[in-house]
Amino acid sequence: MRNAPDALMLFAAGFGTRMGALTADRPKPMIPVAGKPLIDHALEQINGFSISTIVANLHYKPEHIASHLAGSGIQFSDESDEILETGGGLRAALPKLGDGPVFTMNTDAVWQGPNPLAMLAQNWDPKKMDALLLCVPLEHAVNHAGSGDFLIDTVGCARRGPGLVYSGLQIIKTEGLNAIPDRAFSLNVLWNQMLDKGRLHAIAYPGQWVDVGSPEGILAAEAVLGEGNV
Repeated sequence: MRNAPDALMLFAAGFGTRMGALTADRPKPMIPVAGKPLIDHALEQINGFSISTIVANLHYKPEHIASHLAGSGIQFSDESDEILETGGGLRAALPKLGDGPVFTMNTDAVWQGPNPLAMLAQNWDPKKMDALLLCVPLEHAVNHAGSGDFLIDTVGCARRGPGLVYSGLQIIKTEGLNAIPDRAFSLNVLWNQMLDKGRLHAIAYPGQWVDVGSPEGILAAEAVLGEGNV
């Protein structure tokens, strides 16, 4: 079993209900932001970092994403019959992702700054971590409402509480998924087990991260990307 992540799960199966009419005829990852589909902004981060296997889960209007990514080498995990949430979706994709830790990445954010996958890989220590979350200080989390999700102690362990926002990107070991009885479940179930053992870690991202979960997020992302001449 490998100890360094060489596979990535793209979460692309959500309904995008906060986008309103924009998702009436397409899934959220296909909404244009700065002239290209939102999912392409995630792929830009991945393309700058060497990963052998990428899997995207599909549910709502899956043909749009499948057609867009045709020929890219990205594999698909079909959830057309039942959306499985993040935990169930990751478990269903494991035959394609393989053994060992994997990256998981949401497809509803835009990044401006250092490569976030490289930051995670550089800080990953499987001897003391079961998951490493990339979190964003509130002042760098554009278009995000709320007080944050996690705090980080002096040795890098995460605990729940107002502070930093989870970015939707992490490295996680997947062995614990098979012991969870539910078919559809959130990765929070697995995180809670890791928290109890002191093996959920987190680091802070120094660049800007834009939550593009709403129409307002599109404008915010385009403003940030414009400032960065992207």
